[in-house]
Amino acid sequence: MIDLYYWPTPNGHKITLFLEESGLPYTIKPVNIGKGDQFQPEFLAFSPNNKIPAIIDHAPNDLGEPISVFESGAILVYLANKTGRFFGQTVRQKVEVNQWLMWQMAGLGPMTGQYGHFTVYAPEKIDYAIERYTREVKRLLGVLDRRLQGRAFIAGDEYTIADMAAYPWINPYTRAPLDLEPYPDLRRWHAAIAARPATQRAYALTQQVNPDAGKPLTDEERKQLFGR
Repeated sequence: MIDLYYWPTPNGHKITLFLEESGLPYTIKPVNIGKGDQFQPEFLAFSPNNKIPAIIDHAPNDLGEPISVFESGAILVYLANKTGRFFGQTVRQKVEVNQWLMWQMAGLGPMTGQYGHFTVYAPEKIDYAIERYTREVKRLLGVLDRRLQGRAFIAGDEYTIADMAAYPWINPYTRAPLDLEPYPDLRRWHAAIAARPATQRAYALTQQVNPDAGKPLTDEERKQLFGR
């Protein structure tokens, strides 16, 4: 039903988390971003920002032609609407889910990504950049920790796409780990999601799709990923 154009990155994990939870049938179409697959014309035809993930739904709910969706947040919203799951049931619940999904897309993901770039991948260490993004990521972790006080999940008692979006961006860089000790509710929430069978199935795909995951980047991979 779903073709998932995927590589095991935090944004890619968001979609496998949803698909494994939902039980929707899907096929992974690997997009090796280290080799430049994301720049191929056939991929750009439906993912014009040359980023993964993207999907093509061959059985949309309107029974029409296949629907393609790019951008991880848009994909999560599409799949939640398709299945009627993980987005809340009332208007107020949907507002809660949607605003925290946008918080991840606009803040937690980009800021953590910049933290990772300047601490792990940058060819030279720039102290100002490292300090700036480290502070901002810690601030965002604090925001999430406070939000989770008294709540099982970000939007309340139910696991939603807001959680699926945020989870992969918590401490994703093994070569630049952050101290999560100051964030007890975040750690409790993170451990609960990690223990879900669907999460474990989703993350097991990493080694299946990219056996070299975690290894230092080659010069060619740096060129494809960072334009160097």
